[in-house]
Amino acid sequence: MLNLIIFAVIAYILYSVFKSYSKYENYSKEAFKNFSVSHDSLKHSELGLFVALVAKVAKADGKVDALEAQLVGIMFDDIAAVFPEPQKTKQILKDIFNQEKQNINDTQDIAEELARAIKHDSAKQQQFIGFLIQLAFIDGEVSQSEEELLQIIAEALEFDPNAYHAIFDQFEQMMKNVSPKASIDDAYKLLGVSKNDDLKTVKKAYKKLIREYHPDIIASQGKGEAYMKEATAKTQEINQAYEMIEATFK
Repeated sequence: MLNLIIFAVIAYILYSVFKSYSKYENYSKEAFKNFSVSHDSLKHSELGLFVALVAKVAKADGKVDALEAQLVGIMFDDIAAVFPEPQKTKQILKDIFNQEKQNINDTQDIAEELARAIKHDSAKQQQFIGFLIQLAFIDGEVSQSEEELLQIIAEALEFDPNAYHAIFDQFEQMMKNVSPKASIDDAYKLLGVSKNDDLKTVKKAYKKLIREYHPDIIASQGKGEAYMKEATAKTQEINQAYEMIEATFK
């Protein structure tokens, strides 16, 4: 009888731990329903710290290019949607991004603060590192400054070096296989527009597709590297097609 009672107690404890862990693991409205939205609270939250690191990686090569800006803007929408007061949250995330992109010298400090916040959670480590590597590759190549910054972040998060290099190498190989559209006709077909459409129409179609296929840091939870790689490749193809069509208007 005593053994049954002990087993029941242990089972209840394990269930409670699993339940709380599963809630902690997911970035959802339920997880953040009691979150008090302010600049300070967001800046030191897991996702706020992540946005700060995104800013530093995006600006590491000296500029935030058009596609990176497009993806970062969508990322603000994705993250803000899980917090109370999404519009207020989105504006604060923009402010954090704009402030943090001006300085890369504190990258290690912020990454270490994020490491403490996620308590060396390997799933979250991989999710964040994977997204940052994807962001660095989104313009087709990774600069030396971007790669150095990524390694600083990975080391601060105490992410497995072998896992880091495996993800990086996979993205590098994948991007080599993303070739520009063979012809302008292929580009029009990919964007779903015609040669008679004006640039405004083309840009609208482009933005719609980018939003549909962008790598989503929230939606990527539990989906693994394959989701991020597929989304990155598709995003790059869409961007190449848009650039090819855009050039015809110049």
